[in-house]
Amino acid sequence: MQVTRMDLADTGSPEGLVTAILRCEKNLPVPVPIEDLCYQLDIAEIDVLETEGFEGGLMTDTARSHGIVLVNKDSRSGRRRFTIGHELGHFLMPSHVPDAKGRFLCSRKDMALLGAKESDRRAKMEVEANRFSSLILMPPPLLRPRLTRKVGPSIESVLDLADEFEVSKQAMAHAYAKHHQEAVAFVVVQQGVVRGIYRSQQRFPFITVRPGQPVPQGSIFHKPRLRQLAPSEIDSRVPDLWIDVERGRAAPRLCEQVCLQANGFAMIMLWYEPAEEENEESDERTARQRWRDNQDRWG
Repeated sequence: MQVTRMDLADTGSPEGLVTAILRCEKNLPVPVPIEDLCYQLDIAEIDVLETEGFEGGLMTDTARSHGIVLVNKDSRSGRRRFTIGHELGHFLMPSHVPDAKGRFLCSRKDMALLGAKESDRRAKMEVEANRFSSLILMPPPLLRPRLTRKVGPSIESVLDLADEFEVSKQAMAHAYAKHHQEAVAFVVVQQGVVRGIYRSQQRFPFITVRPGQPVPQGSIFHKPRLRQLAPSEIDSRVPDLWIDVERGRAAPRLCEQVCLQANGFAMIMLWYEPAEEENEESDERTARQRWRDNQDRWG
């Protein structure tokens, strides 16, 4: 690797840091060698975190001359890599101030933060570290070309890309929704209750079902005989299961796909298409025919 911390001296944002790293590492492989990158950027050691209740930690000195990244010993590969990227983000961003003992300790809740109040400085640091980790593990210039090779969005693509980039399914779903050119969103479910939502706020409308609420009864999720780790077929649903539909106007199209996972978890993909002026012929198409037309468009 060629990048040094001198190359990162003029920026302190997650986006700026990742842009500078990619500028120096033009042939960065996938999966991104996050541990090698840490060592290249003055992380002296990656060790086991013994403190209960935390996923990761960073020990550093006042001058940030070096750092030690700590990772929960029970973390699986994808989560471990995200934690390492998260702690590297803390180390590289000068505005991230450790506690009085020169350390950061980050919980699983911290690792899931996507937004924070302007007044909550600590939460803002965690959000920025999460953003850095996501960007460096799934760099948009390396991810976007892979999105366009697939025949339309699907959970199968998310699972394949998560394996290729060696990240968790949830981390890839978040990046997939953000960078895919189609308007897709992902709903994370546990024991029939919505736990998280990933969507592009620019392309996907507001989802009315909030975390803590049950999955709507009309969802494919409630169909019998769904098999674990086998994504369902993609099929259309009534849009107002998930989004507001204005009365008196043509309804948009909303397709859904579900994949049951272990321990009561599930992932639901939503694919939104705004309403169009349809002629008589298109009105007579079934949802499945419209889906096939979309596949042909992507082929």
